[in-house]
Amino acid sequence: MKVRKFIKEIYESDALYNADLLEQYIHPEITLEWYSSKGFLVMKKKDILLLAKELERTYKSMRSEISHIIKDDNKVTVRYKHFGKTIENPAEEILLASFIVIWEIKDDKLYQGYQMSQLY
Repeated sequence: MKVRKFIKEIYESDALYNADLLEQYIHPEITLEWYSSKGFLVMKKKDILLLAKELERTYKSMRSEISHIIKDDNKVTVRYKHFGKTIENPAEEILLASFIVIWEIKDDKLYQGYQMSQLY
């Protein structure tokens, strides 16, 4: 699969907050190193899927708005904003955070990620 198409498919779908769907896109040995405004996290497959399940419970809907995709061999950088509608207020969409992530793709799956985010 073409890398840009693969990334857009993930980030423009419900995969980031749907663990069953997300599992199709991630490598069994995935690692995500995440520098957030709350601190540094290292997440493995189990952690990433638990986060997706938590987001699914917390938000009525979510969406990502991609501004940049830059590909270099088996690596791709994605800059995007993440929006959500909470269960408590499903009529109002709020900007949750801005992200930039560099993904290494292996076996047509997300394998190694380096992510930074800033809350709004």
